[in-house]
Amino acid sequence: MLYDTKNPHGGDIYAGNVRLDFSANTNPFGTPESVLAAITRALPEVHRYPDPYCRALRAAIAAAEGVAEKYILCGSGAAELIYAFADAVRPQRAAELAPTFAEYSLALARTGCTVARYTLSEKNDFAPDGGILDFLRETRPEVFFLCNPNNPTGRLADGALLKEILALCEKLGTYLFADECFLDLTDGGESLKPFLTRCPRLFILKAFTKSYGMAGVRLGYGLCADASLLHEMSETVPPWNVSTLAQAAGVAALGETEFLEKTRALVRAERARLAEQRAAEKDVDHLNAAADAEHRLALFTETAEQIALTLVALFVHAGSLSADAPAVKPRMDIPAAREQQSVHPLRQTGDIAPSAVQHAGHAELTERPRI
Repeated sequence: MLYDTKNPHGGDIYAGNVRLDFSANTNPFGTPESVLAAITRALPEVHRYPDPYCRALRAAIAAAEGVAEKYILCGSGAAELIYAFADAVRPQRAAELAPTFAEYSLALARTGCTVARYTLSEKNDFAPDGGILDFLRETRPEVFFLCNPNNPTGRLADGALLKEILALCEKLGTYLFADECFLDLTDGGESLKPFLTRCPRLFILKAFTKSYGMAGVRLGYGLCADASLLHEMSETVPPWNVSTLAQAAGVAALGETEFLEKTRALVRAERARLAEQRAAEKDVDHLNAAADAEHRLALFTETAEQIALTLVALFVHAGSLSADAPAVKPRMDIPAAREQQSVHPLRQTGDIAPSAVQHAGHAELTERPRI
């Protein structure tokens, strides 16, 4: 648990009456009924220690992912595996995208590692691009953390680019930590699983949190062909770190293929709706920006006139201008529409109107003392 430490994540609904939580990304359908039922069935077994090797769970993961059981390491959530990886590798130089999931750098900070960041371009809608390759050649990190799809941008890396990044990491001797926790919720996202055997420095992170609405269960797993790395990672965490209830829930969740497809369909529909809504908002933003620019120009023009009239009044009062000097009148070509808007801010603060300035100036002409 956190003790006297600020929570760096969302999802803390327990300190107040929170009905809608937008601070965490989990499945909008909640947890599958079969998973809840599996947890209930496992309750009589909680008096025993959990299986320290997660035998049934690893077998289910191997079947679902199409990988060998020896490539699988289970953990108490994806976050535990991130910290276990950082503790096992203990890199001095790492790299990541910006923005991206904060837990990578938090875990690396514990080892005193310096982190270089490749800033994604807003103009490119934060999509990963080929500049990452040059960035890796320049920084030559020991580990590169790549979240795909990226969190929080939601952008997928192109399949060809993924392969180029993996090939370059292998050439540089760099671990590629590929976070695929959201990948099962995407359409067309490519996993790097087929390259596990030939690329022992590839580590793939997966979790049940997002896909199956199991954030409170705490269950994740890593895929890697490097048995020594998985062993070192397991040495950094306490025994029995994956509970009996979590293991039972994971086995049940992996059978929920229809639930996962229903979730993808919802994400697909909502993505299109939000994209359409955002496009409409951008059109409105452009119109508002143009109107705002025109309004600001009008305000600037009127403010300049106010200052000029005030200076005339002051000069007249000081004797710099004669009483016969022509009065400066405000321009009358300000758009009529502005007259229908609220009172000008300068006038709200007590500044006198142009006609009042002129009147005061001429009034003071007749009353100033002779020298």
